[in-house]
Amino acid sequence: MSFLIPLSHHGEPLSRQIYLWFRQAIARETLKNNERLPSTRELAEHLHVSRTVVVLAYEQLLAEGFVRGRPGSGTYVAESLGSGRTNSRAVRAKVRLSRFGRSVLQGAPKIEVPARRVTAPRFDFAYGRSDVGLFPFETWRRMLLRHARKAPIRELDYAPAAGSEALRQAVAVHLGRARAVSCDSSQVIIVNGSQQGLDLIARVLIERGDRVAVENPCYQGTREILRHVGARLLPVPVDADGIDPARLPENARLAFVTPSHQFPTGAILPLARRFALLDWARRADALIVEDDYDGEFRYEDQPLQSLQGLDGDGRVLYLGTFSRTVFPALRIGYLIVPKSLVPVFTAAKWLADRHTATLEQETLAEFIASGMYERHLRRVRRSNAARRKVLIEATHKYLGGRVHMTGYGAGAHVVLWPVKRMAEAAAIEAAASRSVGVYGISPYFLTQPSKTGLMLGYSRMKESDIREGVRRLGQVL
Repeated sequence: MSFLIPLSHHGEPLSRQIYLWFRQAIARETLKNNERLPSTRELAEHLHVSRTVVVLAYEQLLAEGFVRGRPGSGTYVAESLGSGRTNSRAVRAKVRLSRFGRSVLQGAPKIEVPARRVTAPRFDFAYGRSDVGLFPFETWRRMLLRHARKAPIRELDYAPAAGSEALRQAVAVHLGRARAVSCDSSQVIIVNGSQQGLDLIARVLIERGDRVAVENPCYQGTREILRHVGARLLPVPVDADGIDPARLPENARLAFVTPSHQFPTGAILPLARRFALLDWARRADALIVEDDYDGEFRYEDQPLQSLQGLDGDGRVLYLGTFSRTVFPALRIGYLIVPKSLVPVFTAAKWLADRHTATLEQETLAEFIASGMYERHLRRVRRSNAARRKVLIEATHKYLGGRVHMTGYGAGAHVVLWPVKRMAEAAAIEAAASRSVGVYGISPYFLTQPSKTGLMLGYSRMKESDIREGVRRLGQVL
């Protein structure tokens, strides 16, 4: 009797590989009840391994009940396994998905936009990502190591669901100073990135069939979460000044907006529209979710006050993240909620994942309180501003009057709108053939877009690469 058992001398111990092979063969009924296994000496010779290796594998199978020994006869597959084993010829189980599961499955292709390319182009204007090379990782590592060494054992137990008090206090102080957010630390809920914040908002505040106003175009992460919870999406057009409050429906329960740098067009909502948006919320008895994903980056004039800071009625939920300013893998964001909603959001966060990682929170709190975060932000702003200037100049030089640019006043990406009608997919493909990565804006529309455009991020690119990439793009357009 011989078996084809592939063994690797660079992976798990040989005895475990043999054990796992027999266990799988028995579970799948490749080996039948009462079927005799080769002797340990015979199998060792066949596999060119030590007999001890086979003995260890057989002992594990015996201990777990997969086989049994017959004195003087050999080792056999156990009879007591019954019919519960997996037959490789059996029909696979059909798993019934929930309504949410079916919705997620259908929407999966729309979630990761833009899709990551297998091979990044030489001149990749990828957007939505920070330049992690600018972050002071050595300082961060020292802070993190110090907190890991000095943390009392009690601090490594389960932590408060709403987050570390030190981090909540640091976030509240920073946002009050930098974004004119009006809150105290009790209103700050620390979340695993802004995406979890969006998910908690949808779970806590939206019932299936509720009418929800969203910008058109809008961030796909918001759109897909709302779709999956069964909200009825009401697209509101976006123009050069962002969402138009005059076109907001009066019977919507919530409105999701990105006023500081509209995603994806880059429009900045002027102060008059901010007040009009708050007036709408009062008339409609609605709530507003302010996603301030890029609020730290403003290059022209002074940043406008956040909607949350202008709100006197407790109708604005403010959402932010450190993914753009620190590094994405940190997975820490924050949700500022009215005081009346603190208990329910704290409980929802607990149900979702108990709490966000403690050591990272404490390290981030020190990073902010020490002033390192502000210094890092200034460095990132200077870097982005220099790259932005090069991008604008190169666009004027190589594209001239063939495109109209939006989104350059803030954030880290712009949109080029061709003056003449453009086949978006064809332009992207033609640019890729010249090793230039640009991205279409069409996937972010809820309705058929009236015009097409190309999104260009610049936060990770060298200035020379920006010039050359735009020059090659000019050959395409």
